[in-house]
Amino acid sequence: MARIPLPTPDELDPQQRLVYDKVVSGPRGRLRGPLRAALYNPALADCWQAFGAQLRYHTQLPPELSELAILVTARHCRSPFEWDAHRPEAERAGLHRNIITAILNQKQPQDLSPTQAAVYHFARELNAGHSVSDVTYSRALELFDARTVMELTALVGYYTLVAMTLNAHEIPMPEGTVPAFPIAHDAGR
Repeated sequence: MARIPLPTPDELDPQQRLVYDKVVSGPRGRLRGPLRAALYNPALADCWQAFGAQLRYHTQLPPELSELAILVTARHCRSPFEWDAHRPEAERAGLHRNIITAILNQKQPQDLSPTQAAVYHFARELNAGHSVSDVTYSRALELFDARTVMELTALVGYYTLVAMTLNAHEIPMPEGTVPAFPIAHDAGR
């Protein structure tokens, strides 16, 4: 159960309903996760959904690499909801299960392509140290252009916000879903 009440579509005021309708009519197709909490402030929720859609669907990163960065972030932030939402997306985008399993087990995946390795190390370092080393940054720039490296940074930052919101408010996972790992505050911090 969430720590705050999460309004149902029937309970939304007109401003909230406008944001809800944008989300469900867009590429997401439904409203779940942190946007349910963000609806308490419809203007924030609207900016949030637009920013998230931009980063998820309109960057130069192919879906496989975006989902890789999201999974690294979900696991680092210990957000089982985010993990559960993006693991199947990563599989559909072509990310191999052995890579996904390694990230879940907090191990460095083997047999990464050069671009996957660059994204993995960039996301890991950014999450762990709030920046990246010169070596990691240079490698990313060798494989991608400056715009893509900036988009990768924004993607990791955005999904950190998502994970924090999911964890802090204990947004419930879909019914019948077993978390892949405990949420952050249950992990003995």
